[in-house]
Amino acid sequence: MTTSLDRSSGANAETVAAARLLLSQMGISAADLVADGPCAPTFGEVIPKVRLTLTAGTLRTYDTHFKRLLNVWSDHRLDAVSKPDLEGMARVVRDTARTTRATRGGGGAVENFVSAVRCIYRYAEENGWIRPSDNPARKVPKPTRRGSHRYAIPSGQLAEICHAAATSGNDPELDSLILRLHIETACRRGGALALRPHDLDVDQCLIYLREKGGTTRWQPVSPTLMRHLVQHAEERHAPKSEQLLRYRSGAPLTDRRYDHIWVRIGGILPWVAVQGISTHWLRHTTLTWVERTFGPAVARAYAGHEGKSGGTTGTYVKADICEVAAALSVLTGEQHPLASAPAMLLNPDQSAR
Repeated sequence: MTTSLDRSSGANAETVAAARLLLSQMGISAADLVADGPCAPTFGEVIPKVRLTLTAGTLRTYDTHFKRLLNVWSDHRLDAVSKPDLEGMARVVRDTARTTRATRGGGGAVENFVSAVRCIYRYAEENGWIRPSDNPARKVPKPTRRGSHRYAIPSGQLAEICHAAATSGNDPELDSLILRLHIETACRRGGALALRPHDLDVDQCLIYLREKGGTTRWQPVSPTLMRHLVQHAEERHAPKSEQLLRYRSGAPLTDRRYDHIWVRIGGILPWVAVQGISTHWLRHTTLTWVERTFGPAVARAYAGHEGKSGGTTGTYVKADICEVAAALSVLTGEQHPLASAPAMLLNPDQSAR
């Protein structure tokens, strides 16, 4: 029966195979031809679910744009929004982006907006609500990134920043500890905020950093910094498996403390406010010094970029933790258990107190 029907309709095996291939290339399944798929949810329905899948750092970056989408399109279904609609909202994001000397024409805000929208539609694809071919977020390009205005802060100005933090504010001990942590390790905000007491290897002066993209690494620190990290955790009663950095009240530190630090330092040192200097400048400063002094391989390892760039040579030329410790020893002028320190760049007197 089947054979006779196939012959009468001309649907031989080759024809069926060709039709299946064409449908696959179009992102259409056989079920789509005989029945309607599930309705796409609204932004108001899907965004709360997407939020639950994101890390705290990613959610912090995307949530401004999630809120914008909820304010404007909460009742809109995902399949009712087109590429021009998304591009129009991207223009609004660019035009309303906060402008400072450190911003680059709203490009960063638009890039984060596109990433946030793609995150939503990727979740919809994974749940079968949107076909890849119907996904408008795939068709919206991200803006080309402009070059950063950051540069390595000269040692004299870095000393001024550390002094301003240590002699002002309502918790100078905390602020000095934060700056010292970032200067020594070149870690990001997320890495510092994720640090926990049980991430401290006191004997070897190592801390375990968890940063963006799920990357992790053991990072050498000076004996002075390790001593102050341990003391801070004890005095502020940080539980072993919870956040280490805490306010005097014992409450966990938040991103707002970083903003507070730089606003205050900018009020004392006007050039800090004028240039929009932030914590990431400390990472830039340390890594620039490491690269100039010890070369790209050690700088990549110091930054936690072992698996990135470096070309073909970078596959073979990798620095280990002992080389990172040696660079730290020169940076701080303190001997590290994993290396010796023949010279000094950062005066130990600038340590956390």
